[in-house]
Amino acid sequence: MAVVEDLPESPGGVACPACAVTPAAEVLARRERAAREARIMLSVPEMSSAACISRVERALKAVPGVRTARVNLTMKRASVTAAPDMLPETLAEALKVAGFEAHELDPGALAATETDRTGRELLMRLGVAGFASMNVMLLSISVWSGAEDATRDLFHWISAAIALPAIAFAGQPFFRNAWAALKTRRLNMDVPIVLAILLAVGTSLYETSQSGAHAYFDAALTLTFFLLAGRYLDHRTRAVARSAAEELAALEVPRALRIGPDGAEHTVPLADLAAGDLVLVRPGGRMPVDGVVERGESELDRSLLTGETLPVYAGPGTEVSAGEVNLTGPLTLRATAVGADSSLHALTDLVAVAESGRSNYSSLADRAAALYAPGVHILAGLSFAGWYIGTGDLRTAINIAAAVLIITCPCALGLAVPAVTTAASGRLFRKGLLIKDATALERLAEVDTVVFDKTGTLTAGTPRLDAPQSHPEEVLAVARALAEASSHPLSRALVAATEAAGVAAAPVADIRETPGFGMEARLGEDRIRLGRGDWVGGTQDGAKAATWLKIGDAAPHPFTFCDALRSGAAAAVAGFQAQGLAVRLVSGDGPAAVEELAREVGIQDWVAGATPVEKAGIVGDLAGQGHKVLMVGDGLNDTAALSAAHVSISPASALDAARVASDIVLLGTDLSELAPARATALQAIRRIRENFRIATVYNVIAVPLAVAGLATPLIAALAMSASSITVSLNALRVGVRKPRPARPAKEV
Repeated sequence: MAVVEDLPESPGGVACPACAVTPAAEVLARRERAAREARIMLSVPEMSSAACISRVERALKAVPGVRTARVNLTMKRASVTAAPDMLPETLAEALKVAGFEAHELDPGALAATETDRTGRELLMRLGVAGFASMNVMLLSISVWSGAEDATRDLFHWISAAIALPAIAFAGQPFFRNAWAALKTRRLNMDVPIVLAILLAVGTSLYETSQSGAHAYFDAALTLTFFLLAGRYLDHRTRAVARSAAEELAALEVPRALRIGPDGAEHTVPLADLAAGDLVLVRPGGRMPVDGVVERGESELDRSLLTGETLPVYAGPGTEVSAGEVNLTGPLTLRATAVGADSSLHALTDLVAVAESGRSNYSSLADRAAALYAPGVHILAGLSFAGWYIGTGDLRTAINIAAAVLIITCPCALGLAVPAVTTAASGRLFRKGLLIKDATALERLAEVDTVVFDKTGTLTAGTPRLDAPQSHPEEVLAVARALAEASSHPLSRALVAATEAAGVAAAPVADIRETPGFGMEARLGEDRIRLGRGDWVGGTQDGAKAATWLKIGDAAPHPFTFCDALRSGAAAAVAGFQAQGLAVRLVSGDGPAAVEELAREVGIQDWVAGATPVEKAGIVGDLAGQGHKVLMVGDGLNDTAALSAAHVSISPASALDAARVASDIVLLGTDLSELAPARATALQAIRRIRENFRIATVYNVIAVPLAVAGLATPLIAALAMSASSITVSLNALRVGVRKPRPARPAKEV
């Protein structure tokens, strides 16, 4: 109908037939265009600043066939709309040339929306409660100033007309939580809150209908407003975090190239693959399944799964795992495990189990509620019974019980934790640390052991040429000529070093690549090679990553590489040790590299060659011994350990799955802020406990007034406001005092 009404009409009042067809034709055209588009989601974990956004978008839009490219820096993702034949590998290669590593994500495995609906809902309800409480308070001031009889009753009825719908709308978060707790026969902080609000409103309505002198509409609204403020502050301390298991599932390759019986290649969804299928993985592609190499030779990047920095040779008979990256040559795999049976899915399940275990943590606020809620109910019940027995007046007894519930309602307790965590989170954010979980600060203050990953955490995770100045310039020139034609990580590091040294590439001819081994070309009459030591006549068993250059009949020339230490790594280790914490290094890298780094940063206890399951097992064993573990890691191989730890931190450069699994994200690159962050957490816990003591003192003073029948609505509103403001001001003192001296480290 809407379409017809909007159509232009002919003089006779009949819509133009061509015009009637046009809107439907446009809709069909849009649907056809959508069907002719490929929507590709890429994870770009190396993006770190606003400048990276334009670089990534320019690199993607420069690819023929790309129609739109949008980047989300917070999520470190790029969303691309392109021609239907566009391959994700093409986009990943374009980003690699621009200096960014990229991995395809499955959009169907990610959450449909990223919007903060809960935050907007709480803010809307907070606004309604605040607006209503101000208006009712104005009417209450007139009553407190001496309005009587009909005037007082009119103001009370107007207050009721404002308060009832406002509380019904604004108090829904408390009503839902209280009902959920009562259905499972338990108490939480929202149960006394809801009981106080309902009893205050019910008593006020009864008093208003009986022309009573006092009504609690203003106190009920003020209570709702302050508690919603605390609930919103609590919500703001959290990032919009998705499940780490969901992120891991999104890293699975959504499509694969299956080789049919006739030898033809077919792009099929991952769900269509079965064990025994032949799958082709091109250079730069991620393994979609677990399998065994049937044909081809290449090198594999297993760093995201194992943390191992050195590429691994793969040839016929080599077993590969889903999630590994094929670097240099095409590989044909015989699938052995697909989908839910793959090693990547096993890691996903391990993360999900670890997450569910950590969710059982009981916060300070929850522990306080477990003691506070029954105490308040018992006190109100005793007050009702005492006044009813003493006076025989049911109305008076109900009023006294309502006053006790209102004045003891945990407004200060409701603000005690979120006010402090918001202040501490803001302080840490200015230092480059984003707190994602509401209880992360509490758990950070409790840790006694720190476990670091190596690659990408204590180190930058990218190879760097050792001592470029020690190599002859003519050798560097030849090496650069070959390295520029390769996408191998060591080749890229070699090109970067020669560029920095100002060495131009030598003129070579007939460059070709031997997958899995290296590059080959001709320099004049000489044959030259750059690659594996056993291919060019060198050795391959060094402790460090190395590539070899052979020019003609000359002896092979080695280039060794190291993993650069991340800024502040040694300071972070020393800072934690100064606080009395035990520090361990657990890595999937080789023993020689791990031992060298441990010695450099001052860690005595280290483990090398650890698999993702073994990392999570080490963290779990420490927890079983009574230790509270802080895990710091960045890769897929760390996600299970990050989820299993008491609290976890990952750098912003980490893979999406690791950042989501962690409780705290280091926004910068400097690790030196980690130890001060724990000191801030310790101060925050002291402030929270001080706030609990303030709330206790408030109740010690206010409860006798309520039980004695002296708590008028004015006294109740003033007492709640005073306690809430005091708690909020005390929360702002986070970071004012210096941290207390640390206790000696526990033995691990």
